[in-house]
Amino acid sequence: MAKRLIPSLNRVLVEKVVQPNKTAAGILLPESTKQLNSAKVIAVGPGVHDRDGKLIPVSLKEGDTVLLPGYGGTEVKLAEKEYLLFGEHDILGRLEE
Repeated sequence: MAKRLIPSLNRVLVEKVVQPNKTAAGILLPESTKQLNSAKVIAVGPGVHDRDGKLIPVSLKEGDTVLLPGYGGTEVKLAEKEYLLFGEHDILGRLEE
C-alpha cells in the first residue's frame, strides 16, 4: 500500500477541514451555521507544460488552505485517511487569515 501520493500534472491533493460542531465553551452549534467548504493542501503536482514546452507550476503549495466547490474531486484513501484529488482549475481560491 502506498504511503504517499504525489499528484500528476496540475492536480492537488487536499484533506477536508472538519469544522467543530461546538464552541470551546461547549455550546453546540446548529447546522445552519455552515462554514466554508475548506481543505488543507497535502501535496501538489509539478504543473503542466505550455505549447512551447515550458513548465507552468501549480500556484498552490503544501499547507495552503483552499476553498473547494460543493461537489467534485476524486476520493482517495491512504493509510486510513480520506483525501480528495482536484485539478488546480477546480479549486475556487486560497483562504488567508
